[in-house]
Amino acid sequence: MKPMTAGVTPAGQGLEGIVWNILGQIYVPKQVSESSFSWHATFPAGTFVPPHIHPTQDEFIYVLEGTFSLVLDGQEMQAGAGDLIRLPMGIPHGIFNHSGGINKCLFWVAPTRRLYDLFWGIHTMKDQNPRDVVALAAHHEVDFLPPPPEGA
Repeated sequence: MKPMTAGVTPAGQGLEGIVWNILGQIYVPKQVSESSFSWHATFPAGTFVPPHIHPTQDEFIYVLEGTFSLVLDGQEMQAGAGDLIRLPMGIPHGIFNHSGGINKCLFWVAPTRRLYDLFWGIHTMKDQNPRDVVALAAHHEVDFLPPPPEGA
């Protein structure tokens, strides 16, 4: 991985023109180096990232627009524009857009580990079905949690 360089990633653009479709959300990488990785994300209404754990990364989400419903370490929470969501490594978390509108945010993780490669892998899947996404994620240091029992 290349070291981080000084500069500006222009608004509305990603590194090298990259735009990923990840589980119905649009991710635009803004910076990547061995020590950290950031991306802008657009969550259409009704999209989500199921509960999962990053065992080797701290993750942060700065909410730019909209309101997210969250499950953080078993607790339900809300985060809106201007809020910073802190997700320490090893803590289970899920992110949901139940707002009825579009949510926008800036994510970053430290260190990068294998997350950048995971996003490329999901983006290039012919069919982003849950079983294949979960299996690929497990090989990239992201552990999705099983769904809760029905009726729970």
